[in-house]
Amino acid sequence: MSPAPMAAEGVPAPFHPASSPDYVPRELLRGLQSHRLRQVVARVYEHVPLWRQRMNKRGLTPDDVRGVEDLARLPLTDRADLGETYPTGMLAVPFKQVAALYPPSGATGKPTVVASTRRDLETWTELIVRSLACCGIHRGDVIQNACGYNLFTDGLGLHYGAETLGATVIPVSGGDTDHQIMVMKDFGVSAICSTASYFLHLIERAEAMGVEIGGLPLRAVALVGGHAGEGLRRRIEEATGVATYEIYGLPEIIGPGVGAECCERSGLHVFEDHFCPEIVDPDSGEPVADGQEGELVITTLSREAMPVIRYRTPDLAAIIAEPCPCGRTMRRIRRIGRRTGEVAVIQGVQVFPSQIESALAAVEGTVPEYQIVLGQEEGLDRVEVQIEVTPQVFSDQIGAMESLQTKLTDEIEHALGVRVPVRFVEPNSIRRSRGEAGRVVDRRGR
Repeated sequence: MSPAPMAAEGVPAPFHPASSPDYVPRELLRGLQSHRLRQVVARVYEHVPLWRQRMNKRGLTPDDVRGVEDLARLPLTDRADLGETYPTGMLAVPFKQVAALYPPSGATGKPTVVASTRRDLETWTELIVRSLACCGIHRGDVIQNACGYNLFTDGLGLHYGAETLGATVIPVSGGDTDHQIMVMKDFGVSAICSTASYFLHLIERAEAMGVEIGGLPLRAVALVGGHAGEGLRRRIEEATGVATYEIYGLPEIIGPGVGAECCERSGLHVFEDHFCPEIVDPDSGEPVADGQEGELVITTLSREAMPVIRYRTPDLAAIIAEPCPCGRTMRRIRRIGRRTGEVAVIQGVQVFPSQIESALAAVEGTVPEYQIVLGQEEGLDRVEVQIEVTPQVFSDQIGAMESLQTKLTDEIEHALGVRVPVRFVEPNSIRRSRGEAGRVVDRRGR
């Protein structure tokens, strides 16, 4: 595909699937990023008191930010800042220009909102189109949208984008699993949007109903609403023969559409004409080199209602600097499998859910549905891994279950380097989430 045509002042022409901005030469892209960064910094300095105060504290004015090379001079923001300015303190436009408000799903602590103007919604639609195209989904596909439509950004955004792409959209939303399976069969669904955990639940239920998903026309699963570990994705693909792709996003930024995997499946392309990614040291906040793991920080370059500058996600990732064989010029980040807030320190060792998931996937006979309960005892972190097992295993003799429990405990110890208790729970006792995966229950400090 040839590079996208450029409009005046280095700004890409309006999006068209046949001439995607994903292929813009890097030198033009960097100029566009700097142009948009200058605009967004000037706008938040004028209209958002929090940003004006923080920049003044650093002795900065918008004139000091000439391009993306100056980005690290600006202060970092996080979710707490959004809560402190609730409900409208982060708006950079008059409230009457807001076309939609989306409270993030699963919010804890002080509430936060995500506001969009009409132009923001159009940009979001463009980004979803590009995300689906990345995943090999195109005009003519029949897309089953199994993401929630009620206060979640996932369902609505994916719906808008799929319609604009030219696909046939079936807005099933989440839940009612038998109905989902019927729709997949009866309408020849070729692509589905879902969380990984809920799609796994669909597979389990289809097997119980005698339906082989691998025998249906389905060829692509777009995973949203959380981070699916390699073990879970491998289980899905082995069970169905269907390729999985991740669409990345956060409600605080825009929702799904910040980045997506292409058919090479070797990292997430970040749509850098709208978002500027950085990787920083989680402790110091200082930028780290390409290829080095750190916390993903995102600056929105085109949002009107609620621009966010240097937002700590808090996902752990690394920038992949090498060009992708797919030809897209948008840089990639390594797929995200863990977050800074999910870490527990056990006997001096950092433990992440992704490590436990990989261990579970290595043991045959277990359903990869699990929950990690974090607690504290005498000021020290404690972890218990609760594992949901198949009905057959759960009804086996005590000795067989004990043997499997020992095998799982040993495999987790091998992955982590420390031994943690493992407890079996009954089949289907762990809730399949339609939003965030919800793998970690943190009871520390309660």
